[in-house]
Amino acid sequence: MRSAGLNDLRRCLSRYARSEAFSRFATEARQIRDTLSRLSYGTLFRGDKVVVRKYASEPDYAVTIAVRFARFRETNVAPSAPEPLKDDFSLNHIEAGILELIGRLFPKEFKDLERYITQHSTFIDAVVATFDREIGFFVAYLVFIQPLKQAGLPFCYPEVSVLRKDTQVSGCFDLALAAKLVGENKPVVCNDFFLHGRERLIVVSGPNQGGETTFARMFGQLHFLAGLGCSVPGRRARLFLPDQIFTHFDREEDITNLRGKLEDDLVRLHHTGEVIAAEWSLHALQA
Repeated sequence: MRSAGLNDLRRCLSRYARSEAFSRFATEARQIRDTLSRLSYGTLFRGDKVVVRKYASEPDYAVTIAVRFARFRETNVAPSAPEPLKDDFSLNHIEAGILELIGRLFPKEFKDLERYITQHSTFIDAVVATFDREIGFFVAYLVFIQPLKQAGLPFCYPEVSVLRKDTQVSGCFDLALAAKLVGENKPVVCNDFFLHGRERLIVVSGPNQGGETTFARMFGQLHFLAGLGCSVPGRRARLFLPDQIFTHFDREEDITNLRGKLEDDLVRLHHTGEVIAAEWSLHALQA
């Protein structure tokens, strides 16, 4: 592995696996499993009644049947491949009832199992749980952008900063539109933009269907993906990492709020402004 993040994860897992808590947890798991695997019991079926009792050293009738019917075996017939097990670890009501009766037959062993489960109910390490939750997104993102790369569209790891607000992006594009156009074998138009010095505002204007919304989506995608540590669409990118991304896009009118389109937009923008003001106040207090 060449990834710094994955190498850090491997070192973290190695320390976790060598820790006293994990060693004790694994040892107890083996002991519980070995104890349960040695339990033997019998089931008697009489009509719709099931009786569970301890194993009484009865002979294995499966072996007896196999021996008795061995002479009828067709030796030249290849056995059919066994169907793969489809165990989803769920129990029907009969299996659950049998298991409950087995627990009554072996109270000490199942009491130890209950104690073990209670003590280790949150055994999954926080780092492992976070990695398991997040790695799916990163793998899915790599799979998503692979056809775009094969079509010749550029991707890069951006230069990021939380201090310098200069922004310089070249050859960038909107991922959603690019995926659609590549699937239709149509060309993708890339964009360049920059903010230098004290510049903090970009005004995008044009006719309907002129690409303003696409540019806004592209701008948000760049900063969001850069904040996650992903490669971003573009040949080169230098970005200032924001702590929040606020958006306001057109959406279908809601007839239940009895507001017109303009009023509804203003209400939504007012709420966004309140959130921004609260964030600034929090930062001021922390400073």
